Amino acid sequence: MGVPFIEIRNVSKSFNGNKVLDGVTLTIEEGERVGIIGKSGSGKTVLLSMLKGIREYKPESGQIVFHVAVCEHCQTVEGPSWARKKCPNCCPHCQKEMEKAEVDIYGEDPKTKWLRQRIAIMFQRTFALYGSLTVYENLVEALNKVSSEDASKKALEIAKDIGLANRLLHAARDLSGGEKQRVVLGRQLAIKPLLLLADEPTGTLDPLNAGMIHKIIKRETGPGKSTLLITSHLPEAIEELCEKAVLLEGGKISAAGNPKEVTAKFLSRLAPEEIPKPPELGDVILRVKDLKKYYFSIDKGVVKALDGVTFEVRERQIFGIIGLSGAGKTTLSRAIVGVTQPTSGIIELKIGEEWVNMLEPGPMGRGRATPFIGLLHQEYALYPHRTVQENLTDAIGLELPDEFAKFKAQSVLTAAGFDESTIERTLSKYPDELSEGESHRVALAQVLIKEPIIVLLDEPSGTMDPITQQDVAKSIKNARNELGQTFVIISHDMGFVENTCEDTILMRNGKIVSRGKPSDVAKELTPEEKNELMNSKNRLP
Repeated sequence: MGVPFIEIRNVSKSFNGNKVLDGVTLTIEEGERVGIIGKSGSGKTVLLSMLKGIREYKPESGQIVFHVAVCEHCQTVEGPSWARKKCPNCCPHCQKEMEKAEVDIYGEDPKTKWLRQRIAIMFQRTFALYGSLTVYENLVEALNKVSSEDASKKALEIAKDIGLANRLLHAARDLSGGEKQRVVLGRQLAIKPLLLLADEPTGTLDPLNAGMIHKIIKRETGPGKSTLLITSHLPEAIEELCEKAVLLEGGKISAAGNPKEVTAKFLSRLAPEEIPKPPELGDVILRVKDLKKYYFSIDKGVVKALDGVTFEVRERQIFGIIGLSGAGKTTLSRAIVGVTQPTSGIIELKIGEEWVNMLEPGPMGRGRATPFIGLLHQEYALYPHRTVQENLTDAIGLELPDEFAKFKAQSVLTAAGFDESTIERTLSKYPDELSEGESHRVALAQVLIKEPIIVLLDEPSGTMDPITQQDVAKSIKNARNELGQTFVIISHDMGFVENTCEDTILMRNGKIVSRGKPSDVAKELTPEEKNELMNSKNRLP
């Protein structure tokens, strides 16, 4: 065993009467890598936020105590093993003697402030970068907050370590998701943290970028380095990075120990899916024919983002569009909703008995159809200071009589997969009281309440754990069955598509290269596509 570093003592926390953590007790050793796994809403993010000392997450009972070594002279805080070092080499900054201390992360002692400055946190879905600043400037800004060392030299070293030495002059807003997450990690590592808290750091990333993040995290944490506490919905990430894992269920620790054993217990909670009989499909509702979108690039010449794409979608169908990044999925979805003007081809949407030309501008063209198209982006956002009821009505411009508004909200929440017994109290909740899966279903309900005839879902499986993925797949099927809704799902997650869609197209270099049942399309994948689209993280047992 290592040196005891953190004691979480019988901690509980509630939000508006809903108990999120319930008597959590856990000891974390210095230099240990600990993974926390659990379905959406189990309390993982709340526990990480507590360990950072964020005021809004202060426990209502229990205590979080850090065992550390403190130098009162220069306000340095290190791990408890430093208290055993002989002077004059105790404090790494001033060589004064360091003393053992127990610090409550929510205490009023000055040591609490010093400790918090040595704790780094990466939140899921939040890149926390200065978008207009370059990669270099983002790193220097972080370094200047914590060190008097040569920030410029250190920033260059970090950029090299995170594989972005060739992106130093790029503005953060222009980076890919994987590159942004590496800059975020670089900024957190700049403070040389005692504790690195990583909340779903690779959930939305492709295997290549996820692998790079994992490699950096593993290199910078462990014995003699930072202690790591990481949450993930990917069992293999927990197994790869951690020596110990904890399973949170309903705010309680239900298992702790060997990562493989803990993740196996987590996956055993996946209930066999009850697959309702799909309704009979209706007539064709969306027609795409010989669609082309060409760009001109100085570097590449003519880029064929879409090159002769043809397919049809029928009423009440759940239709999948899958492919690697750059395959043309995003361009196609933007063309369907009328945001991108194709070079040539046909897109028609059936409204009632009338076919509307989506390539024709104006109120009699796509302006007539766009109110009937629902779109749920991967990076959706609910209004944080509005209740669920308000998010579903006046916050999105639906001014309805109170009784009618509540009826509509209840109906779409039911269609989105909420249990009728929980809908009443869900309506009065605020977004920060919802789990990720619940938030996604509310966002889906926000789209459905406008009564679209077709809904496009952009990467709906996102950072979800397998159990929540199963819940969201179920909510999509439920909405189709309850409302007769048509869905088009854009995804790089073949496992999710296989569990949700009946018909799928595979795109490659702007073309459709295969169409049919997802299981049949999966057989046509190249080795590269199999690696990214059928990675084990995406497949439910």
